[in-house]
Amino acid sequence: MESERQIEQIREQQKQSWNTFSPGWKKWDTFNMEFLRPMGEAIIGNLHLKGNEHVLDVATGTGEPGLTIAAKLPHGKVTGIDLSEDMLLIAHSNAQKRKIKNYETRATDAGDLTFKTESFDAISCRMGFMFFPSMEMAATQLYRVLKPEGRISLSVWDEPDQNDWVTTIMDAIKKHITLPPPLPGSPGMFRCTPARKMEELFSLTGFKDISIQRISSKVDYESFERYWEIMMDVAAPIVATMSAADEETRKMVRQQTEKSFRAKNKAGEAKLNYAALIISAHK
Repeated sequence: MESERQIEQIREQQKQSWNTFSPGWKKWDTFNMEFLRPMGEAIIGNLHLKGNEHVLDVATGTGEPGLTIAAKLPHGKVTGIDLSEDMLLIAHSNAQKRKIKNYETRATDAGDLTFKTESFDAISCRMGFMFFPSMEMAATQLYRVLKPEGRISLSVWDEPDQNDWVTTIMDAIKKHITLPPPLPGSPGMFRCTPARKMEELFSLTGFKDISIQRISSKVDYESFERYWEIMMDVAAPIVATMSAADEETRKMVRQQTEKSFRAKNKAGEAKLNYAALIISAHK
């Protein structure tokens, strides 16, 4: 279990990081939301919504899948929470553009919720769990605020070898830059794998009928140049690592990344694979 000081450090680091990179997420919002849409659809399907629920969308970021859920709730509403105030400003703007009035936002940490016990009928969380300061505290809090028999569904990334979209550049970085080993339990893309880790966490927290579904496909970047630009705009850990490297090293990393990218697209395409786990359960 992480110490209080460690949790606070991670919380502040995550908040600053997502605030800093919110302009990149705004710039590539259409691309990213299309990329992540299958996971959002699976989450929504697993919640079995009737239309009058109050849903908590955790790590809502720029608003999804919370906004899509809100549009499906003629007599309900969605509260979207995130650590990053700047991401929530984008979510609020997206809600206004789509004229969705039953979606509200609140800046808060999933592991330290101030909502009353048993406040929500359902909980969604797309690609947020791996970044929480403490996954145990988050699971406990989400269980607390969920009503009896309420459903939760979330997505996390599957194993690294199933996610070329991020490992293509990360493997190139590791070839040329020595990275410090991450602290045990610290946030990371593949912190929630293997699948049994999330199953055990949910079971220990008290959730029942835990199911795990796998989604895999390819994401089309259209060109290597576009892939590189997107990763440099939205991938905080990658950009931080690259910024600390000298120009020659950055150049070598880009060349290595391009070589790997093109080797995976021998027919001249610009696609990389991805795989996600959808974990669903009820209280």
